[in-house]
Amino acid sequence: MLSERDYQISPIVQESVMHNSKSLQNLQSLSASLFGISAGILGLESYSGFLFYIFFSLLTSFLVYLVRVAPSSSSPKNYKDNKGTGNGLGSGVGGVKKYFRSGFEFWAGGIMNGFAGFVLTWTLFYGLVRA
Repeated sequence: MLSERDYQISPIVQESVMHNSKSLQNLQSLSASLFGISAGILGLESYSGFLFYIFFSLLTSFLVYLVRVAPSSSSPKNYKDNKGTGNGLGSGVGGVKKYFRSGFEFWAGGIMNGFAGFVLTWTLFYGLVRA
């Protein structure tokens, strides 16, 4: 068990970071299925469907950033990650590194996490609408 002094030295709690990552992954998987339903109903094919998925996956990450990460990173507390850099979008800017394992996991991890669900629901609803 970590003491209060340990939390003052390293304020990031790994259990909370893992919980945040799991919550983000669940959101991205669910939204990927919804994007697949939308792409299938719209009748998108080939590159337009994949670009639809990539655009809306990044939009979802951006909205999560605006609603949950950005407001808490504007607090007066000066946060430094373990490399001593400031708050950055990828390496800690904006507090992403404060709440998630890496900036890449936050911004682009959802694209691969939900890809299978997207393709499955995309082809299902495309077949149902076009049949």
